[in-house]
Amino acid sequence: MMQPSSLIDRDLKHIWHPCSQMKDYEIFRPLEVIAAKGSYIELQHGKKIIDAISSWWCKSLGHNHPRLKHALVQQMEKFEHVILANTTNETIVRLSERLCRLTKSLNKVFYASEGSSAIEIAMKMSLHARYIQGDHKRNIFIALENGYHGETLGALSISDIGIYRSPYTATLLETYFISPIPYVHSMHDDLWRNCDAYWEKIEKKLDAYAQTTTAVIVEPIVQGAGGMKLYSQDFLKRLRVWADHHNVHLIADEIMTGIGRTGKMLACDHAGIEPDFLCLSKGLTSGWLPLSAVLTKQSLFDLFYDDYETGKSFLHSHTYSGNALAASIAVEVLNIVEEEHLCLRAEEIGLLMYEYLKEIARETNKLKNIRQMGAIVAAELVGNQPNRRLGYDVYRKAVELGALLRPLGNTIYWLPPLTIDLATLHELKSMTEVAIQSVF
Repeated sequence: MMQPSSLIDRDLKHIWHPCSQMKDYEIFRPLEVIAAKGSYIELQHGKKIIDAISSWWCKSLGHNHPRLKHALVQQMEKFEHVILANTTNETIVRLSERLCRLTKSLNKVFYASEGSSAIEIAMKMSLHARYIQGDHKRNIFIALENGYHGETLGALSISDIGIYRSPYTATLLETYFISPIPYVHSMHDDLWRNCDAYWEKIEKKLDAYAQTTTAVIVEPIVQGAGGMKLYSQDFLKRLRVWADHHNVHLIADEIMTGIGRTGKMLACDHAGIEPDFLCLSKGLTSGWLPLSAVLTKQSLFDLFYDDYETGKSFLHSHTYSGNALAASIAVEVLNIVEEEHLCLRAEEIGLLMYEYLKEIARETNKLKNIRQMGAIVAAELVGNQPNRRLGYDVYRKAVELGALLRPLGNTIYWLPPLTIDLATLHELKSMTEVAIQSVF
């Protein structure tokens, strides 16, 4: 029997890659990674590519950060993981204290692994709280059109992207999706400050669900997988007021936007609001290890605080909940973001990326709807070719040139490490421009 001829052949014999149509791998083979450092991923034969999307939005401090490696090694010398039920340690307590300082009112933290699990936990806590209170009519969720919250069944229920959701519709929880959303291009749009033109119609539709909704869930300000769409901070502020008025919980999915990405520690800070549940992951460990956290407030925690026999205990568990290795990195991530003023840097490099993307649009005449929030910029490819995957073709060409873009459909976006240097950003601009020109 012949042995596979290369690592790629061995991979394709066994591995079902995430978020992929595996048939595509016949023509666009997996990239063989041998190292990664800073804003670059290193491939075979000495080639390097710019990680323009922070490896699915998590490498906020880039690859192989020396301080994060040091924090990990220090924790490894003590212990790697111990069950968090009925134990504690200095690392997880320190992280919890730091996370609770991100807001004024959220002072309890529940840990899980990846972001989707955090969403499921927040949803379950909301529903369980209603059960404890005897408010059984509140059992539906409200979410936003184009929103995305993960691919476990609960998270899919409150996501509005058909390509992920449609095959499972019959098994999903009831959700009302708010539409239309007051989208903006940046915080300088008039709608950013005042969304009166949208809110009156939205509120009338919401009111029909005011007595049956347990929670509203949002990706604050920026919708990721839905196409890097930006919406009005005034809209988010009004949603918070509406939820308060009708005794509806507000869940903020800051898995992508949290820890500095939008120019604030939390995207909710743009609207000056705090949710009832805050979900964090991705940038929390800068992509070193899986870790997610759900923050909530004392009043919700107190609902579950009783004798075990009452059935009020929140008995959700993850084997690696509060993993000490991941927690040690998260503490150091928060230190670096604060010490190096990376929220400010996110805004500074974001403005430069915005100018670069506008230059590409002028040179190619193939981009529209250019938008920016913190260190995120995005635009749609313009092309009347319905049977062609333009974004995919640009992706392939950009990788050939030296940039990992991985568009969302025909949405081109940059979401690089917050530590990316200006020379690398200029390289990314040039590669993206050439990739677009070569496709059309």
